[in-house]
Amino acid sequence: MNPLLEKFNTKYTSSPFEEIKEEHYLPAFHELINISEQEIDKLTNNSEEPTFENTIEAMAFSGEQLDRVSNIFFNINSAETNDEIQKIAQEVSPLLTEFSSKISQNEKLFERIKSVYDQKDSLSLNEEQEMLLNETYKGFVRSGALLSEEDKKKLEKINMDLSIKSLQFGQNALASTNAYFKHITNKDELKGIPEAILQQYEEDAKEKDLEGYVITLQYPSYLPAMTYAENRELRKELALANGKKSFDGGEFDNQNLIKEIIKLRQEKAELLGYKNYAEFVLEERMAQSPAKVFEFLNELLEKATPYAQKEIKELKFLAKADGIDEIQGYDHAFYAEKLRKQKFDIDDEELKPYFQLEKVQDAVFGLAGKLFGLEFKEITDVQKYHQDVKTYEITENGNYKALLYADYHPRKGKRAGAWMTSYKNQYKQNGENSRPHISVVCNFTKPTKDTPSLLTFQEVTTLFHEFGHALHGILADTQYPNLSGTSVKWDFVELPSQFLENYCYEPEFLKTFAKHYQTGEILPTEKIEKLAQTKSFMEGYQTLRQLGFGLLDMAYHTEVGALENKSVKEFEVEKTAATSLYPSNPETAASPTFSHIFQGGYSAGYYSYKWAEVLDADAFQYFKENGIFNPEIAAKYKILLSSGGTKNPMDLYKNFRGREPKVESLLKRAFG
Repeated sequence: MNPLLEKFNTKYTSSPFEEIKEEHYLPAFHELINISEQEIDKLTNNSEEPTFENTIEAMAFSGEQLDRVSNIFFNINSAETNDEIQKIAQEVSPLLTEFSSKISQNEKLFERIKSVYDQKDSLSLNEEQEMLLNETYKGFVRSGALLSEEDKKKLEKINMDLSIKSLQFGQNALASTNAYFKHITNKDELKGIPEAILQQYEEDAKEKDLEGYVITLQYPSYLPAMTYAENRELRKELALANGKKSFDGGEFDNQNLIKEIIKLRQEKAELLGYKNYAEFVLEERMAQSPAKVFEFLNELLEKATPYAQKEIKELKFLAKADGIDEIQGYDHAFYAEKLRKQKFDIDDEELKPYFQLEKVQDAVFGLAGKLFGLEFKEITDVQKYHQDVKTYEITENGNYKALLYADYHPRKGKRAGAWMTSYKNQYKQNGENSRPHISVVCNFTKPTKDTPSLLTFQEVTTLFHEFGHALHGILADTQYPNLSGTSVKWDFVELPSQFLENYCYEPEFLKTFAKHYQTGEILPTEKIEKLAQTKSFMEGYQTLRQLGFGLLDMAYHTEVGALENKSVKEFEVEKTAATSLYPSNPETAASPTFSHIFQGGYSAGYYSYKWAEVLDADAFQYFKENGIFNPEIAAKYKILLSSGGTKNPMDLYKNFRGREPKVESLLKRAFG
C-alpha cells in the first residue's frame, strides 16, 4: 500500500509522514499525474457548453491529491532531505513541469476557458469568481496558449530545463554549505564568543566525533562567530569560506548554472512577447514594470546612502582604535555589535536569556489570540516528519481553524534560513470549509544539556516574520484553493510577515514575554526602551544591502546578453557598486548562493521585501496612532489577511487603511 495514493485518513486529514517511505514518491507522482490528466480530459471533452462551473471552477478543484503530495515532497526536500530525496527530486521536477506544460498548452481546454472568458460580462460572477476567471485565462496566455505548435514545444523544453537547473542550484548551495566546517581545539582562538555559543560548538564537534569545537556555515553557528570572535583571522577565514560557497570552481559551483538560468529565462520572455524576463514577471505584480521598480529602488538608495555612510564611518572609527586601517566586510558584524553595545548598552548575549524559544512562541501565539481570536493547543496525535517538529491545533471560538507544524532547529538535511509553507490550502467545497495545514521552519540554536533554546533578538524577529506568513495561511477564508492564503501578488506577500515584526519593538508587548528563563525577571525597562530604539540601528546599512540584492536581481533579468562577456563576479560587482560599503574580495560572490532568485520565486521580485516594508510601516503606523491592539483595526486587518488573492492587493490595502500606502511611513520609521 502506498500512503500517498490513499485518502489521507489521519486526524485532520493531515499528511501521513510516518507511513511514507522514499520508494513511495515516484510511483505516487506517476499515478497522480495520470489521474489528474484524466480529470482534465473529462473536463475538456465535456459535451456541454463551457460554463464557469464546468470549466473554470472544475479546474480550480482538480488535482487536489497531486497538489498535496507535491507539497509534502518539496517541503521534505527543504526541511529533511538526503541524497535519495534529492535524486528523486531530479526525476520529479521534469515530470511536473511536463504535466504543467501539457495542461497549459491543451488547445481544447484553452478554447473552453476562452469561451467562458469572452462572455464574462454577462455571467453575473461575484468578485472572487471574476478574479479566478481572469487569473485562469491570463495564466494560460502567459504559459504559451497563444503560441504556435513549434513555439509551444520550445517553451516546454525551456520550462523543463529551468526546473532542473533551479533545483540543481539549490542542491549545490546546500551541499557547499554542508561541506565546510572549522575545527578548533584551542579555546583561546575563540576569545569573545559567549559561553553558551561555545557549548553549541562543543556539541557540534561531538556530533562529528571530534574534540574541541566545530563552527559550520549554518546561520546559528556562523553568525555568532562573525559577531563576537575577537580573532580577526578566524572571522576572515569563515567569511571567505561563506563567500566561496558554490563559487570555488568545484563540484558544487553555480556560476555556469546562473548563466544558463538567466539565458533560459530571457528566451522564455522573448518567446512570450516580452522584452525581458523582468517585464514578463512584473506584469503580474503590484509594481507592474521594471521602470517602476528601478524608480522605487533608486529613490530609497538616494535617501538611505548618507545614513549608511555615516554608520560605516562610526564603525571605521572603532576599528581604527583597534589598529585596523581598512575595515572589511568580515569586520562589520563584530564592530556593529560593539557600537550597538556602546550606544545602547545592550548585546545579544545579554538579551538571549530573556528570549527562551518556548516563551517567544507563546508570545506570538498570544498576539494572534489578542488580535484575531485564535487559540493554540499542542497535540501529539498527528504524524510528523522529524522528532524535532511540534504540532498545534488552532481554533477560533472553539471551531477548528488550522493545523500548525513548528520546526525550529538546524540539522544536516535542512536548508539554511527560515520559511513558512503550506501542506494543504484552505478552500470551500460542497458546503465544507476545508482548513489549511501550515508549517513554520527555522534554524534556531538547539537547546544544550544545560540551557533551553535561547534566541538572539534577530531570531525573535525571524519567528514573528515567519509567523506573520503563517497567519496569512491560517486565517484564509476563500472559495478556491489557488486564491487562498499566501496566493497573492508576490510584492504583497511580505506585508503580513514584516508587519508582525513591528510588535517585537513595542515595550508594551515586550514586557509580556521578555522574561529571564531562570529567574522569571522581566527584561529591565531601560533595556526594553533601548531595544525599541535599536529598530533603526544600522538601518542605512541594512537598506543598502537589501537594495543591492534588489538591483542585482533586476539587472540579471533586464540586461539582455549582459552575462555573455562577463563573469558572474564582474557583473555582480558592477551592479552593486552604488550599494557597496566595503571592498569586494575577488574570491567571494553572493550570486552563487542567491537562492531567492535562482531557486525560489523571487526572480525579478527581490525588490518586494522593500516594497512590502513601505506597506508594513504604513499599516503599523495606523495601529500605533490608534493602539497596537486596537480591535476595530485588527478586525479590518483580519479581512485583508483572510481575503488571500481574491481581490487586487492595492484595493485590499485601501479597504484596510482608507488610502494608498505612503513611502514616507518607511522613511520616518527607518531614519526618523
